[in-house]
Amino acid sequence: MTTRYLVDTNVLLRFLVGEPAPQAAAARRLFTRAAAGEVVLDVSPVIVAETIYTLVSFYGVDRKAAAAKLALLLQQHGVQLREQRQVINALERLQSPNVGFADAFLAAGAEEEKVAVASFDRDFEKLRITRYEPTA
Repeated sequence: MTTRYLVDTNVLLRFLVGEPAPQAAAARRLFTRAAAGEVVLDVSPVIVAETIYTLVSFYGVDRKAAAAKLALLLQQHGVQLREQRQVINALERLQSPNVGFADAFLAAGAEEEKVAVASFDRDFEKLRITRYEPTA
């Protein structure tokens, strides 16, 4: 049976940012092991959201570039991404208007399930999602 690990944000960040060097090398080795089928790396949407946020806010990575790099990493062999279609769809939506991952993730889910989003946030219109605004 293949060993499975739940992956924390810091492992994804070390791999993507390359710092600090010893931890980045260890993260690269872990992803190499996953690609070889030795381990499975299980990533949740919450970890994806935290990774995008940290890349953009702390490391100053362009949001679109961060989303593209992370999407490639998460689609590698040996990576098990929970709610994969919705997460990848959300990362693709970050290539368009200035929206955050949470809104993009919610929009991706609304599209997939063919439902509207209840929100006061008009940004969903940029994402071409039907929005229901609650009224008093």
